[in-house]
Amino acid sequence: MELIDKDLQSLQEVRNLLSAAQKAQEILETFDQCKIDKIVKAIADAGFKNAEKLAKMANEETGFGKWEDKVIKNVFGSKGIYEGIKNQKTIGILKDNKEEKILDIGIPVGVIAGIVPSTNPTSTVMYKTLIAIKAGSCIVFSPHPSAKNCIKATVDILAQAAEAAGCPKGAISTITIPTLQATQELMKHPYTKLILATGGPGMVKSAYSSGTPAIGVGAGNGPAFIDKSADLKMAVKRIMDSKTFDNGTICASEQSIMVERCMEDKVVAEFKAQGGYFLDTEEAKQLGNFILRPSGSMNPQIVGKSVEHIAKLAGLTRVPSSARVLIAKETRIGHDVPYSREKLAPILAFYVEENVEAVLKKAQEILILEGRGHTFCIHANDEELVKRFALKIPASRILVNTLGALGGVGGTTNLFPALTLGCGAVGGSSSSNNIGPIDLINIKRVAYGVKELEDLRREAGTNQTGSCCSNGMGTENLVEELVKRIMKELI
Repeated sequence: MELIDKDLQSLQEVRNLLSAAQKAQEILETFDQCKIDKIVKAIADAGFKNAEKLAKMANEETGFGKWEDKVIKNVFGSKGIYEGIKNQKTIGILKDNKEEKILDIGIPVGVIAGIVPSTNPTSTVMYKTLIAIKAGSCIVFSPHPSAKNCIKATVDILAQAAEAAGCPKGAISTITIPTLQATQELMKHPYTKLILATGGPGMVKSAYSSGTPAIGVGAGNGPAFIDKSADLKMAVKRIMDSKTFDNGTICASEQSIMVERCMEDKVVAEFKAQGGYFLDTEEAKQLGNFILRPSGSMNPQIVGKSVEHIAKLAGLTRVPSSARVLIAKETRIGHDVPYSREKLAPILAFYVEENVEAVLKKAQEILILEGRGHTFCIHANDEELVKRFALKIPASRILVNTLGALGGVGGTTNLFPALTLGCGAVGGSSSSNNIGPIDLINIKRVAYGVKELEDLRREAGTNQTGSCCSNGMGTENLVEELVKRIMKELI
């Protein structure tokens, strides 16, 4: 039997999936809002029903995080997202502005390519499926190879539920032979109309370079500032809860803590009381060697791992079993300074600055290095201080007195619930939104005429000839008057 190369198999699979999705798209586009909403509800219910099963699969296959926390992610990615989108109008007439005489009509963009990371595989599939179908578009997923089985299981469950509710077959699918060539083909194929990219910087850059419209997200590296006006005990609790949630795999989670010099001792004592382990100089150096790979990218060996696992990996023998987060004091910022970079693990940098102005400057520098446009956390009960930071920090989400990980995605805040967080132009993204169905539709507008040409001329200060002058006389009238004067002089 003749063997076919894996890359060729994957290319053919992508083309088959896209062909089926395109046929399904032609049917899906004929559905009204009521029929779309029925399918969306079925998808959400299926995701919610299988939240625990899929969480355990994701944890077992990837080795990242905690399955118990992944259940919460899956509930958020199904039920939570549904609650946020269920009343949105996305199909047909969205708005009829009688006063302005403008009609907004929602149009599906067409087949969407969904890129799925290994850190949040099942919840991301639920979320992207819901917002795509809600927007009237089919979706074909490109799974991270290390999470392909749990992603396929999720897609199969959601697709089956959707089809039982009337969704055309082929509307929700995934690549089962993931290769770089397959992902490239998915992103560049003419049937693909939009890319929804969640993943590393390389993948997002590839999406934007594909020639297909894309919505991508940048890296997270959010600092958290604890101000002297904050409820210190609650601030530390929220940061610890956030950084330990699923072992820090959500990109909006805090990556560094910043305090003024006058708060240092109190903050350190509170972190220690709540399970924070401060590394000494030698330990910080040992662990720092494992945070980044020689290429400068994050070491996957630490991603989503427990403190116990990371300590063993780095040879840290004095870390107590009660430690929840590893904390290293830092002063520097740079691509070669691991603690100033994104760390999707229970590891935090700790910066101490002389005053608030110095904290603000340091936070800006960290985000400009990595994480620009993403997320910044501030714990304070001084509203003017919050506004001061919000105006100057280069982040799309300024989270106040809440968990970074769950506040950024809209779990503990009233931000739109989403697992794709845009970073805006400053972060290399096409949007600064928490991405939802409205970001995945085109809107055509019906506009009735409300003025005539004469109205515009009048508003511009001209007469009916379309010209203006200081005495209100148009060009033609001026010429006529000049000719009369010349003829009078000649006579």
